[in-house]
Amino acid sequence: MKKVIFRLLPALFLLLASVQVSAQTWNSAAAKKQAAKLQKRLAKLNKKGYMYGHQDDPFYGLTWEWDYGKSDVVATVGDYPAVMGFELGGIELADKKSLDSVPFTRIREEVIAHHKRGGIITISWHPRNPLTGGTAWDVTSNEVVKSILPGGSQAAKFGVWMMRMRDFLKSLRTEDGTPIPIIFRPWHENNGSWFWWGQTLCTDEEYHALWNMLQDYLTDAGLLNLVWSYSPNLDGGWTKERFLARYPGNDRVFLIGEDAYQWGTEKDFVSGLTADLDFISKFASENGKLYAMTECGIQNNPVADWYTRVLKPIMDNYSLSYFLNWRNAAKEYFGPAPSLSCADDFRKLYEAKNTLFLKEIK
Repeated sequence: MKKVIFRLLPALFLLLASVQVSAQTWNSAAAKKQAAKLQKRLAKLNKKGYMYGHQDDPFYGLTWEWDYGKSDVVATVGDYPAVMGFELGGIELADKKSLDSVPFTRIREEVIAHHKRGGIITISWHPRNPLTGGTAWDVTSNEVVKSILPGGSQAAKFGVWMMRMRDFLKSLRTEDGTPIPIIFRPWHENNGSWFWWGQTLCTDEEYHALWNMLQDYLTDAGLLNLVWSYSPNLDGGWTKERFLARYPGNDRVFLIGEDAYQWGTEKDFVSGLTADLDFISKFASENGKLYAMTECGIQNNPVADWYTRVLKPIMDNYSLSYFLNWRNAAKEYFGPAPSLSCADDFRKLYEAKNTLFLKEIK
């Protein structure tokens, strides 16, 4: 019985702490200050190299789930990722767990924990389809974005969804109530058509209105700790005209991202990513923006030397802020783990002077 009590004490303490923080008044001035500090920090770290990130790193791995203190990255190299990614799909419905089955209470705990250890947080959001009731991947209608804009049939519903997002984001604070700065990455991969906000599912004007509506709502609510990232998908043929068609504008974006997975051949991936980073690096430089590979990887890591032979030589040619592997789940994984053939290669990546993990950014 004593063992059970002792195991429950940390969870009880965190629950009480979160209740205390939620009762505190939100400090918009402090939130703005935290965003400015993060922006300065990102710019400074960018001169040292590029950071490594991993989605859902502390929740589960290839052989474990929900154990506190575990991480496949730590098990592989003895260090945490510099950047951790978290997903809030499901918060809009007031669900207890995210679309990846992670309890939102645990997400809050791990956001606070990684911030406390000196890490950087990025958050994505894949809300359900407000018109059809399907998932974010339900693309059966091209009226969804239109339906949630002011005057639309689902505008009131989506207003509630934004309110729930607002409330959760405001709960991401330290014990003394200081807002945690967050790289916020909504409506991503919009140049594809697999999400209801995708290229063929809404017009450029509707996409801009969608972006502005959410950003203005959260900004007006005092969430000035959000550092906004615009992150389309790997394209391979960007032109300035095409890129600007959905770009929210320099006043609305701090970091330009791109989600880049190797789904096809290595040759196509290398040529496509090189072309995109050529364009994005030039665009970012001309417009005073940082840029990153906000998602990347190769599914189930079938190539033992993919990190140092394929990915790193490309990244070394650019001034990336960070690159983030998607999550490690039991059947679909993108990051390293000690049992994988890529483990030794990933350790070489870790030892490189220009790759930054937690110990190097603290």
